[in-house]
Amino acid sequence: MAEILLLVVGATLVSAAAHRTGVSPPIAAVVAGLLVSFVPGVPDYHLDPDLALVVFVPPLVYSDAVESSYLNLRANARPIGLLSVGLVLFTTSVVGLAAHAVVPGMPWADAFVLGAILAPTDAVAAVSIARRLGLPRRIVTILVAESIVNDATGMTVFRLTLAVALGGATTFLDGVAEFAYTSLAGVAVGLALALPVRRLRGWLADAVTENAVMLLVPFGAYAAAESFHASGVLAVLAAGLYLGHHFAGASHEARLQEKATWRLATCVLEAVSFALIGLQLRPVLQALHTTDAAALGRYAVVVFAAMLLARAVWIFPATYLPRRLSARLRGRDPAPPWQHPAAICWAGTRGVVSLAAAFAVPPDLPDRDLVLFLTFSAVLGTLLVQGVGFPAVARRLRLRDEGQAREDGLAEAMAQEVAVRAAWARVEERVANGQEDVPGHVLDRLRDLAEHRCSTAWERIRADGARAPSEPPTAAYRRLRREMLATERGVFVRLCREGRIHDEVLRRVMHELDLEEAALSRT
Repeated sequence: MAEILLLVVGATLVSAAAHRTGVSPPIAAVVAGLLVSFVPGVPDYHLDPDLALVVFVPPLVYSDAVESSYLNLRANARPIGLLSVGLVLFTTSVVGLAAHAVVPGMPWADAFVLGAILAPTDAVAAVSIARRLGLPRRIVTILVAESIVNDATGMTVFRLTLAVALGGATTFLDGVAEFAYTSLAGVAVGLALALPVRRLRGWLADAVTENAVMLLVPFGAYAAAESFHASGVLAVLAAGLYLGHHFAGASHEARLQEKATWRLATCVLEAVSFALIGLQLRPVLQALHTTDAAALGRYAVVVFAAMLLARAVWIFPATYLPRRLSARLRGRDPAPPWQHPAAICWAGTRGVVSLAAAFAVPPDLPDRDLVLFLTFSAVLGTLLVQGVGFPAVARRLRLRDEGQAREDGLAEAMAQEVAVRAAWARVEERVANGQEDVPGHVLDRLRDLAEHRCSTAWERIRADGARAPSEPPTAAYRRLRREMLATERGVFVRLCREGRIHDEVLRRVMHELDLEEAALSRT
């Protein structure tokens, strides 16, 4: 118990320091795990595959799915399918061929097991960097969807190749049938769970209880799908997308709590999972029965290069060839600049899913220890080379999407203006019909508030992004209102310490002031 607590606390502190210094938290956690693994006295943290696939994967997939746009995923279904299915099969083949060629005596089946393990990506590190750098939304959408959906493909291929490696008999048609069943059944289970949960969410009156139920959804969807031998990852994805698409049906309090809850859970789980990756160095090295470091290094470099090469060889033709062959596709979706597929190529990091699959290989496999080492070195290589280098690559490619922010701001301002007009028309209608009998100063306050919201939305979009020569009125309002809120807090705290108000009164008032300041500080 103490070891787990130490791991969680240490990983969380590393993540906090990374956020403070602007370093990618997943990369910082991996490096910290590597360094700590060499410290004498540190216990061996063996990655339990069941722990990784049941505890880490469902909530991380669900949090991404809830925040993802169903409309964006549907609009990018073709590139996502090419990456999450086609590229997984292609990477399995290329890595398997490379491993069989470079490792003396490695059977074909064992080599393809390694290829299937390394085929699915884990874009947590890359996506966190891409969002921070403000890369085009389509790139982020594709990376997130690929990393979620290709887990199902990769795990299906892994089970098939492992069965062959252990002496089982299977055919190509069996593989296609299993993939179709696991995928369709996984989606069906996720939707079957999400539909009643959506109705339950609307029925529950307590936001805390509602979010407690939502916390159980990813684990329930994953376990239910796996009990039917379906894809637990796709079940979680389907449930998250459906509930995220209908998030407006929840109460405002539940939505605020849910966002904060999942941000907290994701922060801790990502930190712990990537720290565990770094901490596997010593157990992996101890499992090896060979001391030929030069040969091991050569094998690792070849496998790593094969992964990178397979991704580049697949992505560029998959991006441009369909458009060459279809004029209709060219008209509907013009070819992106070469920088877009280049960024997607570089963002193909691997993570905890690949490492968990490697640890799940039974000891019966003759080359299990070597497969485990090559998986670890490949995962580590993608995180330290691609993950660390991604910001520099993105800057070099000049991919920061300035136009997207302005386009979003313009759309928001227009929508805000329409909404404000509709809201004020509703107020005037109720007053005119005699449904409301309110003083004139109350109506003036409501009108001022509506105009303030509309003005704030328009002021966010400046054509050149430069500082305005004169301060906008809403900026002065926010600054002075923050000063007022800080002063009010100080007075309430002083009165509580003097015993003139109770602690419960202080907490209630502070909560109201915090909500107002959060609205003022929206980013």
